[in-house]
Amino acid sequence: MITPEQFSFFADLVKAGSGIALNPGKEYLLESRLNELARSLGLDGLDELYRKARHEMTPSLKEAVVEAMTTNETYFFRDQHPFEALRKEILPGILDRNRPGRRLRIWSAACSTGQEPYSIAMVLREHFPETAAWHVEILATDISARALEKGRAGRFTQVEVNRGLPVTYLLKYFKQDGAFWIADEALRKLVRFQQRNLLEPFASLGAFDVVFCRYVLIYFDTETKKAILDRLARALRPGGVLFLGATETPVWLPEGLAKEVHGKTYCWRRKDPAAADA
Repeated sequence: MITPEQFSFFADLVKAGSGIALNPGKEYLLESRLNELARSLGLDGLDELYRKARHEMTPSLKEAVVEAMTTNETYFFRDQHPFEALRKEILPGILDRNRPGRRLRIWSAACSTGQEPYSIAMVLREHFPETAAWHVEILATDISARALEKGRAGRFTQVEVNRGLPVTYLLKYFKQDGAFWIADEALRKLVRFQQRNLLEPFASLGAFDVVFCRYVLIYFDTETKKAILDRLARALRPGGVLFLGATETPVWLPEGLAKEVHGKTYCWRRKDPAAADA
């Protein structure tokens, strides 16, 4: 049974390392995941992991604890409606605007094992074939090195491809390899995976036309949410669009973001002063 002292120690460590807020009531979750981590490290259990973390903390151990507490729940075309809005309402206007330079940048933040950025890549290949001649980058970032490794390989189980991926897309964009399905090389070339902690500055990533940051803000406290939203807004080009999770309607918005409704999907667009002056 995890003690209050142990819970407080690990909760503080996870909060400092990832921004994830583990409030009282999450004791069982933390205990079960860290017991599993302890066994994988050859330790007797949570008590020994706690003693090691208190007295022999290393960067790799800290990363392992944080990674153990991250949630990698995802699936292809999750919620469906945001991808419909992207295809029907968002991308046509952005592509018209960007046509002179033929460049497009999309960021899938907190991408987990890669189903979201690959879904975006399939939208582009299936519905906007002209972008094959463009400079297109889909940046996929996550705090979990293990999740990124899987996403980079583009290798998914039958259960994973059965979750949200239309059969026509499966047969068109994936090749079967025994019990697994592997994204084709052209699809994988569209996506660049990179480890990134949303608590850290990301101005060096440059500006994006579209940002997906879904189902991660729910794990942060209010002040952390505000800080991340502010930086996400600044990562958008004027006229760029931010997608959050369906349950993540923010009570506070950075200046310059305006809410839009597309069918069943909410998104937030960075105001374009040039468009306002036109």
